[in-house]
Amino acid sequence: MGCCNRRCGLIAGAVFGALVAILGGVLIPLGNSVIEGTVEKEAVIEPGTTAYENWVATGAKVYRQFWFFDVKNPLEVLDYGARPVVIEKGPYTYITRYLPKENITFNPNNTISFLLPMGAIFEPSMSVGSEEDNVTSLNLAVAYNGTYDGYYNVYNGKDDIKKVSVIDRWRGKRSLTFWNDTYCDMLNGTDATSFPPFIDKKKPLFFFSSDICRSVSASYVNTMDLKGIDVYRYSLLPSTLASPVDNPDNHCFCRDFKTTKNCTLAGVLDISSCQDGRPIYISLPHFLHGSPSLREGVLGLNPVEVYHDTYLDVEPTTGFTLRFAKRIQVNMMYGPSANITVLKKVKDYTIFPLVWLNETAALDDETADMFKRELFSRIKLLEMIQQGLLGAGVALFVICLISYFVVRRNVH
Repeated sequence: MGCCNRRCGLIAGAVFGALVAILGGVLIPLGNSVIEGTVEKEAVIEPGTTAYENWVATGAKVYRQFWFFDVKNPLEVLDYGARPVVIEKGPYTYITRYLPKENITFNPNNTISFLLPMGAIFEPSMSVGSEEDNVTSLNLAVAYNGTYDGYYNVYNGKDDIKKVSVIDRWRGKRSLTFWNDTYCDMLNGTDATSFPPFIDKKKPLFFFSSDICRSVSASYVNTMDLKGIDVYRYSLLPSTLASPVDNPDNHCFCRDFKTTKNCTLAGVLDISSCQDGRPIYISLPHFLHGSPSLREGVLGLNPVEVYHDTYLDVEPTTGFTLRFAKRIQVNMMYGPSANITVLKKVKDYTIFPLVWLNETAALDDETADMFKRELFSRIKLLEMIQQGLLGAGVALFVICLISYFVVRRNVH
């Protein structure tokens, strides 16, 4: 009778363990559903959500650092057509994006309109000199934007969370007017400060940058730890500024066959069409990923990917960009001219680097702790409960089942 009771107890224990394991298994999709619901609710851009608080004003300090290219042989360039020799001078650092968005308007079609102020405060402690330092270069007046960026219209995600932060219109239009081509004039993605939640690292992230007058994409590189938070690092691919020979999608960004060597030049983007016709070219610093001829035309450049690449560190569950480094270089084109006396000795068209900038920001300790406390701690607790129930249930089931067969064999 005792053995029977023991066997019955072991069978009951195995059944109970199986039920606990099943409960843990059931909680996995249920828990995931709860997590998704919470994230989607907080990712909507409307008053009272985490996304809205971070969207209205940048919590972390955003720094914009400038390195100017100082020409060491200006007379030789003008008198003999020599190649310019440059030395990098910087950084000169400014705090920017410290002003909250202005003229925020909620529209009936689940979009929000706003202006982005472009203030800047000089930070002497992070600079090599003062704003009065002299630099020998071409005319820099053609390189800086106005005091506002926008108007922007972005989706708030209330009707479709997959569209949250995606740009609907910029300056009142759903496409750009710079490139005279449907593909190149696309407004694609967000402004890169955030993306729709639940990031799939197999897919690129698209964003629009008014600094370069076009939309671009970034691809997953690796997963990194940022103050105890796992983030996906995304970076621009070399194909972004590749020549149309290597990336046919870029054919409509080639504007001048003569200066781009029949559109075979890689690494630069002619943005004269959005700079009132001024010969401005955008590239990565030191012509990173650019054609060798760009660095051969100007001496003193040394591209290093870790210092000169652009990247975004995105938290995959929320889609928030928690750290970024936007690095771009502003260049001017100059070349032989019979009309401009100082350029008569110049032998060939040269894309000359004026300045490169590094705009960076990263979440501070307080914001990181808030993220971990308000979101990730709950997710981890739920995952621990799920895994604990599943593990304990399976262990109890296996132990009871083995014990049952041992007892049964001993009886016989």
